[in-house]
Amino acid sequence: MKKLTLLLLALLYVTLTYAYTERDLLQKQADINRLKEILVLDRQWVTYPDYNDRAGWDRFLGTFKDEYIRRGEKRLNYQWQVVKATDYLAFERTGNRQIMEKPFGANNGAIADLLMAELAEGKGRFVDQLINGVFNACEMTSWALAAHIIVQPSHRALPAYDYPVIDLTSGDLGGLLAWTYHFMRPSFDKVDPEISRRLRHELQTRILDPYMNNDSFWWMGRNYNGRMLNNWNPWCNSNALMCFMLLEDNRDTLAKAVHLTMESVDKFLNYIKADGACEEGPSYWGHAAGKTLDYLELLSDITGDKVNIFNEPMIKNMGEYISRSYIGNGWVVNFADASARGEGNSYLIYRFGKAVNSEELKGFAALMHQPKSSPNNGRDIFRTLASIAVDKELRQTEPRHENRPFTWYPETEFCYLSTKEGLFLAAKGGYNDESHNHNDAGTCSVWMNQTPILIDAGVGTYTRQTFSNERYSIWTMQSNYHNLPMINGVPEKYGKKYKATEVKAGKNSFEANIATAYPEEAKVKKWIRSYHVKGKQARISDSFELEEATAPNIVNFMTWGEIDRSEKGKVIIHVNNVKAALLYDAALFELTVEPKELDDIRLSKVWGSTIYRLSFKAKQQTNKGNYSFTIKKLYITALFIVFLGSDYHWILLHPNHQEPVL
Repeated sequence: MKKLTLLLLALLYVTLTYAYTERDLLQKQADINRLKEILVLDRQWVTYPDYNDRAGWDRFLGTFKDEYIRRGEKRLNYQWQVVKATDYLAFERTGNRQIMEKPFGANNGAIADLLMAELAEGKGRFVDQLINGVFNACEMTSWALAAHIIVQPSHRALPAYDYPVIDLTSGDLGGLLAWTYHFMRPSFDKVDPEISRRLRHELQTRILDPYMNNDSFWWMGRNYNGRMLNNWNPWCNSNALMCFMLLEDNRDTLAKAVHLTMESVDKFLNYIKADGACEEGPSYWGHAAGKTLDYLELLSDITGDKVNIFNEPMIKNMGEYISRSYIGNGWVVNFADASARGEGNSYLIYRFGKAVNSEELKGFAALMHQPKSSPNNGRDIFRTLASIAVDKELRQTEPRHENRPFTWYPETEFCYLSTKEGLFLAAKGGYNDESHNHNDAGTCSVWMNQTPILIDAGVGTYTRQTFSNERYSIWTMQSNYHNLPMINGVPEKYGKKYKATEVKAGKNSFEANIATAYPEEAKVKKWIRSYHVKGKQARISDSFELEEATAPNIVNFMTWGEIDRSEKGKVIIHVNNVKAALLYDAALFELTVEPKELDDIRLSKVWGSTIYRLSFKAKQQTNKGNYSFTIKKLYITALFIVFLGSDYHWILLHPNHQEPVL
């Protein structure tokens, strides 16, 4: 287990000094002395009603009030679950994270529902059960997940009583309980002051003290030495800042804490690319860019809007990445550990658009909005309250979104190309050590009429294996299950030095040398992968030079739906009501179609039970050569019988004809 932990930490702490730019956007706004002057103390920054302001809560919740009460009523008889020692140990023994996380998550969700119900009703009906939940949480040794506790000195999954770990979940629960303390302390004190005293103590020892005194948490980036930073940084920092803002009354201590968060988040903003793309994919946008928004809003609140960087182009770029990465019909560009399905949190997207003054994001948020129920972000009570606050504005916003013909992220090396005929191609350069990395430098995905044709499968359910030295034994992480070649039979390799080079993008094309993403045994001098889109088709080209041809090259493409390979030189891909043809030179390649059964629910809920790998194996081994594939949209003709006068007529409908053909 210790070896596994060290390898995990190596993945997290990997040195990438070339990716770091010292912008220090936040620290340039205020030093610690300036903070002491501008801090808004005593929770005066809170805009939500006090618990006893019944008219205020009625106005704030509006038509959502009754739904929050009904949700809380379902929790009145909830049986608080015990997270057993063996639940933690299961992560070590079997790699299963869910055994520990499910009961813990259920408890946290119940606390959130009960809090919102009591705020909505205000009659004390939910207080006792809420106290049960709070007390249950206080009795736990740790609020961190088993998969994350292993950063403690023992490197084991069973929590140590004297080493509080701040991770994503402990931070979220800390924030939820800090808001609970803020709103419910008087009500708790009427029952027994010991409840609030205990809760305040646990928040101090689990969140406030370790944040101030333990700089070893990798996500903090303190004493930065080039280690990877990702969504953990703004996520954990936003929660820590929120706890200090709700709990700390001493001006000097609060100023020190706020400044520490600014230093830490600056490390994240220095690490990521200024073009704003999320290398972790759209599934992580809400955790990376979205939590950056939460943090920056809180920072603005506690400083009376004196520290505010929403006018920085980089922040706006981070927000608009999510709308640019949306294809339509629920599909997104899903590089890295992202799912291909994802419509996004409409409230979060709208808040981002409002903060950076982006009409693009506001319109996209309105398009994504499905006003069927009240906002509910589970244990993230801050987002639930913030969502309610913008609900009316969001509902009044006109939905709009369009795929731009050309979107280019020059630092992250993501390129999106689309045509008026409904073709959308996404390609990437990058390197094989990005956050939530897949070995996929140079890959692409293709959609037609908002339907995936050439796909990125995504990632399965997280287990211990996912973030260990076994990560690249998982097929979804391997380049040979992406739309990429195996050169001399060798796939791309993991590591920061394995990357795309000579990357270029134009309004209709993308090109990269991917030879540098392969290890020495591939014996490749140059491999130029290029994509070109026009009208209803995309051309995928490979131009290569090898040191030596030792095994047949294999060009792989991933797809789904119905596959017809009956005609040489053509593969018909039929997905729902979209049909495409992948054209290739049958004289050059031998085609194998490999079904890949999906037994992981995280994958099958997107793609169904089976996807396919189309493997084009070169018939000849040569040191130099060129390959070309074309994927084009086919029209599905429809044949109808109509009655005209006394006769029946067949009508063939085809989009290329101005009128039906009789």
